[in-house]
Amino acid sequence: MKVTSSIVLYNTDRIVLNRVINSLLAYGLNERLYLIDNSLRDELSDLCNHSKIIYVHNPSNPGFGSAHNIAIEKAIESGSDYHFIVNPDIYFEGDVITPMVEYMKMDSAIGMMMPQILNTDGSIQNLPKLLPSPFSIFKRKIKKPVRAYQKFINEYELRQVPKNIIYNAPVLSGCFTLLNLDAIKKVGMYDDKFFMYFEDWDLSRRMHQNYKTIYFPKVSVVHEYESGANKSKKLFKIFVSSAISYFNKWGWFFDSERKKLNREALSQFK
Repeated sequence: MKVTSSIVLYNTDRIVLNRVINSLLAYGLNERLYLIDNSLRDELSDLCNHSKIIYVHNPSNPGFGSAHNIAIEKAIESGSDYHFIVNPDIYFEGDVITPMVEYMKMDSAIGMMMPQILNTDGSIQNLPKLLPSPFSIFKRKIKKPVRAYQKFINEYELRQVPKNIIYNAPVLSGCFTLLNLDAIKKVGMYDDKFFMYFEDWDLSRRMHQNYKTIYFPKVSVVHEYESGANKSKKLFKIFVSSAISYFNKWGWFFDSERKKLNREALSQFK
């Protein structure tokens, strides 16, 4: 069993990056850590000071998913079985890696997994979701009227599901994801059309069509989530462009598969 991981960098804070690197390399199960640096300059190359770290400077900056694809390809070439996708603003204490890998190893039908994701104050980020419609994206942005929004968001983000149960969620966040590389070979890697945003939802959907996409709250990591698309006009434009690409690919208002997969997901909790 061989386990690898990757982090995509872009002008990443050195202290923040060192923190997640230390979390990942604290346990011997992780054999290779690929740092794919999309920054214009390779100022972080000196972090490749550990035998397990492979640094790749990638100044063309093709995007989040495309950069992770470089690492996934290298992981497959090296004979890796499982691969973690990790954001640089993640950190954790204790062994998160082994329980996730062991659980996936027991069931070859699992294609993707994510752990419980926490805010820095210990509260839970509601990241597993149903497959989105255009209305879902719009409602999440406006959050009104309050009563209707609350009913919608509780179902869409599966907020009323008991927090400690393992389940098969149609959409998993890409901030910390374990991939079964045998499954990736069948369904494909990230779609290069998405520069940033929605690439994880797209991969989740393709994986969910053929494999289980598991939320695994038995272990947790901390994510310093900044919600950049709500603060930056540039990132918001990228978000909108990615949303258009997603719905052009999967269907806007008429998507019978989306309804079917969401019904199946909700039926787990009845």
